[in-house]
Amino acid sequence: MTAAPPGLDAAPPGPAEDAPAAGAAADLAGARRTAALRSAALLGGLAAALVLAALTAAGVGAYPVPLPEVAGSVLHRLGLPLGPLPDQIAQTVLWEVRAPRVLLALLVGACLGGAGALMQGVFANPLAEPGVIGVSSGAAVGAVVVIFFGLSAFGYWTVILAAFAAGMATTLFVYACSRSGGRTEVVTLLLMGVAVNALAGAVIGLFVNFSQNAELQSITQWQLGSVGAANWAKVLAILPFAVLGCAAAPLFARRLDLLALGEGPARHLGVDVERLRMALIVLVALLTSAAVAFAGVVTFVGLVVPHMIRMVAGPGHRLLIPGGVLGGALVVVLADLAARTVAAPAEIPLGVLTALIGGPFFFYLLRRTRARHGGWA
Repeated sequence: MTAAPPGLDAAPPGPAEDAPAAGAAADLAGARRTAALRSAALLGGLAAALVLAALTAAGVGAYPVPLPEVAGSVLHRLGLPLGPLPDQIAQTVLWEVRAPRVLLALLVGACLGGAGALMQGVFANPLAEPGVIGVSSGAAVGAVVVIFFGLSAFGYWTVILAAFAAGMATTLFVYACSRSGGRTEVVTLLLMGVAVNALAGAVIGLFVNFSQNAELQSITQWQLGSVGAANWAKVLAILPFAVLGCAAAPLFARRLDLLALGEGPARHLGVDVERLRMALIVLVALLTSAAVAFAGVVTFVGLVVPHMIRMVAGPGHRLLIPGGVLGGALVVVLADLAARTVAAPAEIPLGVLTALIGGPFFFYLLRRTRARHGGWA
């Protein structure tokens, strides 16, 4: 056995060799701290803005209530005797009229924003939104049928239950038709959504054509979207759906990040793509159907909000999903505030206002995406 030549003996790495690895580790830790701080700042800012917007919206109207008094009344209700209290009339207006409306708008927006973030993750496309697979239009058909035939088996809840059931049934139908060989074809799913939206529009138009004046007004108001008929019973009814859906959505963040790499790489990394896609589509249907059932058709929130969060914070779903929930709630609260104050004493339908804002933004997204990919071919 020959001895190793002098100078070639193995020796532990010296400080000079450790420096690059230590520097890389320090850079990685610094990047993670920066990302965590950015996430905390964004989510904290959205939460603070949402609280401020909700308190402001609760105080604005034909009978104005100053913001300190609104805050004081809320704190007193929470068991904290802090701040000034409004007079008795203002208390009644605040808690019987405005608070249910603001909270319903908040919950509807949270559902739509969260559903939009999930939908864009499922299709890996920032132009996707919940209505693309026919959830909203299916729910609209259910509500219109009940209104047209005057069904009232469950009182005024009949329309809400019909809209929710129809939205869920439409989603399951579209999903079942898009499966082939145990896999979901995304293109087929999208085309089925287009067909369902077209068919639903035709059915609604047929009912509208044969409606009487009272029915026509109810159908039109429901199609245009509004939270003007909010009450505490509706807030409590949508609350479990919103809480369950918005709490479950972040659990899929890591798998959505892996799915963004492509179906093949995601499968190699242990993601059951079919099960994930099915679970997310059902969750999107739950959130969207709940929102549409209680507020009518409110468009573009699920498209605009997640994309704006993505522009600020990047594509990571750990931040995108909670940001979409908070941002959606904030946008709908502010949109409803504008809807009832811009043309007071008249009221602009909520769905019309969101479409007026979201439509041009969608055009911008189309042009931006087309320019980035050099065309659609």
